[in-house]
Amino acid sequence: MTGKASFHNGVRVTRTLAVVSFALAASALADGSGGGAIAIPAVVFSNEAEGALVRTITGLREHGLKTALLEVDKLLARNPNYKLGHMIRGDLLMARAGQPVAFASTAASAASVTPLQDEARVRLKRYTDGPPTNFLPAPLLQLAPKQSHVLLIDTSRSRLFVYANDLGRPRYVTDFYISLGRNGVDKSREGDAKTPIGIYNILALKDKLPDFYGPGAYPLSYPNDWDKINGRNGHGIWMHGTPSETYARAPWATDGCIVLTNEDLARLSKYVDIGRTPVVVGQAVEWREPEAWEAEREGFLTAFRKWKGDWESLDANRYLSNYSRNFRTESRDFNSWAAKKRATNNGKTWVKVGVSDVSLFEYPGSHDLMMISFEQDYRSNNLSNRTSKRQYWSREGGQWRIVHEAVVTS
Repeated sequence: MTGKASFHNGVRVTRTLAVVSFALAASALADGSGGGAIAIPAVVFSNEAEGALVRTITGLREHGLKTALLEVDKLLARNPNYKLGHMIRGDLLMARAGQPVAFASTAASAASVTPLQDEARVRLKRYTDGPPTNFLPAPLLQLAPKQSHVLLIDTSRSRLFVYANDLGRPRYVTDFYISLGRNGVDKSREGDAKTPIGIYNILALKDKLPDFYGPGAYPLSYPNDWDKINGRNGHGIWMHGTPSETYARAPWATDGCIVLTNEDLARLSKYVDIGRTPVVVGQAVEWREPEAWEAEREGFLTAFRKWKGDWESLDANRYLSNYSRNFRTESRDFNSWAAKKRATNNGKTWVKVGVSDVSLFEYPGSHDLMMISFEQDYRSNNLSNRTSKRQYWSREGGQWRIVHEAVVTS
């Protein structure tokens, strides 16, 4: 089975959640059986259109078809171009006529209905099976003072979460539904219509674009340095809005970009600081208990502080022990790089390394890869400089070691 086929088969299987939930609720109202209610916790919706949809679907048994129709009619009055709203309204009318269906399951054209079923599924799942509110996201381990917010994307949930910087720790703010690459995730080449997995910066705001992009777009820094060293290519991965005639796109509908509704893009803008706000794109993001989150963070930072102390010791062997034998830069492997470092070290009588503005992320897709960025103040007997540096560390046999590092120029 191809990767593309496996991806789409997985979507079909999990689509059952929303279809069955709606069928149970609609059938209960039509035949008077009294079953089918879906309980959701009290929640503040970041998007009122989504709130209306969720209340319509989950409140059928408690409030009845009449109330559900009033809810969806108000939704469509505000957003007349919302296709999913129209589909659910049609299903409610069928249920009122004694012919309940599950998210247009009797429609002739699966190609047109399936994407709407997918959207209903992921929107509903956000509120019936959302991340634990008292847990912390595993990838976000430390934010630098200049990073007021971070955007965390969980592709398996079709969701963008906004976290604020609370003294370096992430604090949940809000979240939004998103549409992603039609062929899934883990982009590796130009034109594969996949959304990349990784950590990126927002490069700019583009607001004079064709209607297809909505009111604006935020280009991302794909491919980043880790993508490049691993042979991934492509370009033009943006976060943007929708055409004026479209309220929302299906969960898997883009050429690889991250697409929000136009109203959600406007809401997101207040959390974006060009060049500073990180965008972390992961698949099946893990949320951890605070104690486990803190233990993982401190375990890595202990290794990072050791690297700094070993460098200042002037012991080349100690210093190089922090680097993996798989270490590489764009132009050197470990052996040639280590030889250069030993030669440089021979001319030193003292070294001091200052570190500030640290940000730390568990790299998406692996619990054994960290990305740390920081400002480095290097001083020695014959050279002093300040640089922005980024390192990637891999856990090898229980030990953290550096597999790539580079000076950040932008």
